[in-house]
Amino acid sequence: MKLYKSMRIQKKIMNIEKLNYKIKVIDDFLEKEDYEKIKKLKIHTSSNKKFAIYHGKIVGDKILESSIDNNLLLSLNKYHDKAINILKELCPEKVKLYDYSDFVIIVTNKNARFPFHDDTPNKLLSGVIYIHPEQNKGTIFSNDKKGKEKKTISWKQNRAVFFSRRERETWHAYEGDGINNRLALVYNLNSNRIKEVYKAEKKNYFFGNLRYKINPYIFKFFNFTI
Repeated sequence: MKLYKSMRIQKKIMNIEKLNYKIKVIDDFLEKEDYEKIKKLKIHTSSNKKFAIYHGKIVGDKILESSIDNNLLLSLNKYHDKAINILKELCPEKVKLYDYSDFVIIVTNKNARFPFHDDTPNKLLSGVIYIHPEQNKGTIFSNDKKGKEKKTISWKQNRAVFFSRRERETWHAYEGDGINNRLALVYNLNSNRIKEVYKAEKKNYFFGNLRYKINPYIFKFFNFTI
């Protein structure tokens, strides 16, 4: 797989070398037809919520649950082999733990911000594809929760950004630009075997799983995570 399509993109990636984990950036990730289907969704022009979320869960051709059009979800799952190959590159020891895929269309209000977090342990591979508008803010990465040495991947339509989460290491955040709502497609390869994920990461399962369970409530009521 070709990682960069131009020297311009390659230089941008070199600017994040100080991060303690790997990030993979791929331009033109979605085929044009799939990209246009998501781009033409009307939800990004009408949502006044901080975050509007449309979720699909799938394995093979079996849809487990979905608030996304089923045909669109099935079409998106054709990128599975591509995503598995990315996971093999970023964290090969987690490939065997794959159980299902998540596709989440997220509309972030222009004034909303999701704080630094390291992602939940069920996510073996975390990915986002920037959809609309032409200009907005990309994902912010850091080596710690306070945003130390933070680096931002520039927003570009149909640009995909992937990483394999690690407990309290893969800190990242995202926000609107104050001008337009932000439409993105999140693409995750997930596992139900959380204990084995922590073993692969060589992290403490008890404390990590406790964070995993309580963080949604902390964010809901206090707008931060631990």
